[in-house]
Amino acid sequence: MTTYNTSTDSANSNVRAFLTKVREFYLGRSFNTSSGWGGKYWEKIKTETFNSRCAYCHNKGKLHIEHLIMFNNEQCGLHNPGNIVPCCPKCNTRKKDEDTKKYVNWEDQLLNICNSKEEFKSRKKIIQTHINNENYPNLTDDEINALRAVGKHLYSSTKSLFDSSFELFKNVDSTLLKRR
Repeated sequence: MTTYNTSTDSANSNVRAFLTKVREFYLGRSFNTSSGWGGKYWEKIKTETFNSRCAYCHNKGKLHIEHLIMFNNEQCGLHNPGNIVPCCPKCNTRKKDEDTKKYVNWEDQLLNICNSKEEFKSRKKIIQTHINNENYPNLTDDEINALRAVGKHLYSSTKSLFDSSFELFKNVDSTLLKRR
């Protein structure tokens, strides 16, 4: 939970809400992992599919939801059963590519974490099987580009509205309310 909220936080929240609506469109129902059938299904993924272990390092302990295809306006991953895996706090910090400065995909993240090629192949197979078994939508490049275009527009519009609203407040405060 964020302890210091910014215009960027509100923009990211709106993008995630948009991607959630898109996921509901593809899935045909809600998927709230904190309650109801979605919460139970998340527990099943965590305990049965991944044996209560981090999908990347295979350690037990506190586990968070990791979106394999990141849940943001760049990668446009959907909050879908086939796109979530349990992940420890250490592995839940996605690395950035040194050249592009963009976050790496889940396979490169897994490769960075695994100690051997055998370990990588074994864990990748489990994750890939999970994606396939949960029928994560196989989006076309056009669909991903459309999601990215709408997500980036929503992000910049939300951030801009937030910032201009704060400027309006400052003007009202200084002229009408006569700051104390």
